[in-house]
Amino acid sequence: MTSKQTLSPRERVRLALAHQETDRIPIAMVCSGINPPAYEALEQYLQRERGIGVAQYLHPLIDIKNVGPQYIGPTIDRGEDIWGVRRQPVSYGAGSYDEISYYPLASVSDARDLEKHRWPSADWFDYSVLPRRIAAMQADQEYCLMVANGNIFETSWYMRGFEQTFLDMALNPELVHAIFGRVTDFYVDYFTRTLSAAQGCIDLVFTADDVAGQKGLLMSRETWAEFLKPYHVRLNKAIHQFDGVKVIYHSDGAVMEIVDGLMDMGIDVLQALQFSASGMDPVALKQKHGDRLCFEGGVSVQTTLPFGNAADVQREVQRLISVLGRKGGYILGPSHAIQANTPPENIVAMFDTAATFYPF
Repeated sequence: MTSKQTLSPRERVRLALAHQETDRIPIAMVCSGINPPAYEALEQYLQRERGIGVAQYLHPLIDIKNVGPQYIGPTIDRGEDIWGVRRQPVSYGAGSYDEISYYPLASVSDARDLEKHRWPSADWFDYSVLPRRIAAMQADQEYCLMVANGNIFETSWYMRGFEQTFLDMALNPELVHAIFGRVTDFYVDYFTRTLSAAQGCIDLVFTADDVAGQKGLLMSRETWAEFLKPYHVRLNKAIHQFDGVKVIYHSDGAVMEIVDGLMDMGIDVLQALQFSASGMDPVALKQKHGDRLCFEGGVSVQTTLPFGNAADVQREVQRLISVLGRKGGYILGPSHAIQANTPPENIVAMFDTAATFYPF
């Protein structure tokens, strides 16, 4: 193994994904971030306590960066995405989330009606910019690079509606498969062209679909296997055609009973790790699946980070590293976006502990 003193972020992550121990636990903010009110409080805290800002503090700690092609497609209205979904900000007091206000496929009743929708094309992106963007990101050191965002079920229900999509699974399955198929076609083409243009410099493809809630799956395992699994299998197969590229898959919630199915689907890294959800146990997860599967996330944005103290955060981080990081296979991060009113001391405790605690 490369000397512990000379590991780059990319080397650190790649070793972890190969189930090897590293110089420290890799750290990332996958499907995460710090919401603006919490970011502002953290900025003030770091300036006061250490004389640096958030960006300067995080720069030597975060091992994974996002990269992607340049959008060159049709002009899109503010608040609209490439799928025609429109969102508007909804306040939570100190800030806001963008919530869906228009579902473009809500009135569709037949698969033939899908022809009327303006479907995005992978041609709407310029992939030739990727070598230049990658070189700029790797200017000071070599990072692990990730491209996003292959969420087939979510992209589909964002267009159709959440409740309506579940009704369709029971009453109009042909329409569900038609929508899922078109979405998968786009992501296969998009990621294939992105990875080809990146010439081996991208290590991770982020895919996602929240298939569980706080207490269990959103649908039966049989429904998942019929409607979702085949499309992720096809997407993951396309991604794995590129040597060394790993699939990192995000789902919130209580996914323990379906982890074996997700592995069979072709994922390499399970992301989010919402251990406050029912049945989610890091010890059992590592014991049952840690020889084949890697993990990212885990530090609770529901309980410990917002409502614990710095000592609580330190203990949780140490436990996660001790359990999930043994023999490699773990990248530490928050389980989702760090919410407003999270004490900055707790955020710093998470990163400081992750950067210094490595018991192996």
